Amino acid sequence: MTVNDSQRHISQQVILEHAQKPRHRGTTNLIHLSSEKNNPSCGDSVQLTVQFNATGDTITDIKFQGKGCAVSIASADLMAELLIGKTIAEALLIIQDFFNLIQGNYQFNFPLQKLNVFSTLAQFPIRMKCALLSWSTLESALKSYNLR
Repeated sequence: MTVNDSQRHISQQVILEHAQKPRHRGTTNLIHLSSEKNNPSCGDSVQLTVQFNATGDTITDIKFQGKGCAVSIASADLMAELLIGKTIAEALLIIQDFFNLIQGNYQFNFPLQKLNVFSTLAQFPIRMKCALLSWSTLESALKSYNLR
């Protein structure tokens, strides 16, 4: 097994783990923000709910519901896991970095390096949309929320 094959295998394992047992599926206790999108080309759909702290500038919880492939579900679950505790500004920067990662132009460092499992998707353009669905949904929602 080459290093590339080994990395691909680890990425597949992380994606399968989060797809089969998502930790952030459901609805937040308080819903300060909700948004949904679907990918008509494959049928994936996601509904996000977000809860903020008392001042409304820090994400205290993100939950998702929907249907989709393993990449779509794992991406939503990891997004929720890693953006909880971030300010809206921090989350928007991480979202942009994730878009760059998917295009093969970025690598995350600690503590966000888990997201690098999606870096191989640049080789599979159809799968890129699957990984980006929840992230683009959250980005649109946060930008709208920030403008109010």
